[in-house]
Amino acid sequence: MNKLNIGIRAHDIENKDLLDLTKKLAAKDIHAIQFALKKSIKEWPINTESLNTGLARTVATHCRDHHIDIAVLGCYINMIHPNLVERQDALDYFKAHIRFARDFDCSIVASETGSVLEEIIYTEANFTEEAFELVVASVQELVNEAERFGVIVGIEGGINHPIYSPQMMQRLIERVPSHNLQVIFDPVNYLTLANYEQQTEVIDEAFELFGDRIVIVHAKDFIVADNQLKVVPVGHGRLDYPHLISKLHPNKPCLPILLEETQEPHISASIDYLKNCLKEN
Repeated sequence: MNKLNIGIRAHDIENKDLLDLTKKLAAKDIHAIQFALKKSIKEWPINTESLNTGLARTVATHCRDHHIDIAVLGCYINMIHPNLVERQDALDYFKAHIRFARDFDCSIVASETGSVLEEIIYTEANFTEEAFELVVASVQELVNEAERFGVIVGIEGGINHPIYSPQMMQRLIERVPSHNLQVIFDPVNYLTLANYEQQTEVIDEAFELFGDRIVIVHAKDFIVADNQLKVVPVGHGRLDYPHLISKLHPNKPCLPILLEETQEPHISASIDYLKNCLKEN
């Protein structure tokens, strides 16, 4: 079937509650989501202690009733937080997602790797070997838990994190040699003023190094303004989506491509843009 599996981050859809969210997704014919519990669930508190099978199955049932697949549980934490207590609390919160992921009808829990600073911002302090080793230790701890529950840990790289390049992602995979570790790929995350004009080479390198590990693609776009890259809705920027889709189709059939930083009134137009890119291929 010549079709893309296009979805969205659930919290990019304005809603008043879970039922309203699922109805709006179904009305837009969106059937795959990234579900960040704290950002998307308004009816109940979400924390390490509150997660349980009943909550997970209630959410899964709402989604299933509207033919919505929770492609990935977004659990974005600072897994190398400089405060050791906060770091462990974050890891424990992620592990709770791992334990109940299957009750959400989901097999992937995902995060970026965080920062050596309390705030996750660009800093060259993340580019040290010490920062990388902290990431390895935390990812290994999460993967150990994921192996026990048959769940995938999805790691997303980017220039604001120690996994700041495709080469660093490959190093992480080599250091944590488990197939329970897979990759969330967002090509814009690896682009800077220095390399955005070589974006096809960056995309090709990522697929060469870890294409077999990519389980989710995040879709956002960028422009160059005020001497920096700024995020814009998909189809409104300079990312070479025809090239990216040529790497995905037909090699990654039905892989979830999830819109990120794309909200109304741009959602339908961005989905149509991606579909047209497939037709061009």
